[in-house]
Amino acid sequence: MRKVEVIPHDHQWQQMFELEAQEITKVLGENLVAIHHMGSTAIPNIYAKPIIDLLGEVKDMDKVDRYNAQIELLGYEAMGEFGIPDRRYFRKRNLEGIRTHHLHLFPVGSEQVNRHLAFRDYLIAHPQIAQQYSDLKRQLAREFPDNIEGYMDGKDGLIKEIDRKAAQQFF
Repeated sequence: MRKVEVIPHDHQWQQMFELEAQEITKVLGENLVAIHHMGSTAIPNIYAKPIIDLLGEVKDMDKVDRYNAQIELLGYEAMGEFGIPDRRYFRKRNLEGIRTHHLHLFPVGSEQVNRHLAFRDYLIAHPQIAQQYSDLKRQLAREFPDNIEGYMDGKDGLIKEIDRKAAQQFF
């Protein structure tokens, strides 16, 4: 069981993303087309788990696996597709063993990229809905402080609703 902690928005999250994105860009080089800050830490003024989510778009997914050792040197653990086809997922922990970053790599033009970015952009464009999402996360973190699955399941309905609205607005 993983501890569930959501904290107020931290303005340093953007800088943490930028620093990490620079390191990832150095490793992936010209195969990396774009790297985005996604997830709740990319949305101003909402509570979030203090984990920076990076979303990279790459030209050639087959080449990504060749970079696993170099990405691991940055402190990441390679997890393969980890339940999502055509994704490469990496997670990073600090010296205390606390997860700090997630790296998701998809091929350019992936529907997953569009979905994640539309979700983020929808919440940025609709602060009231972002606040509703934030409030739900806080409530679930109190209800399920040691149960990440319960926390995730509790968000599922609202996430699907936001995904649907975001797809209508951005696609």
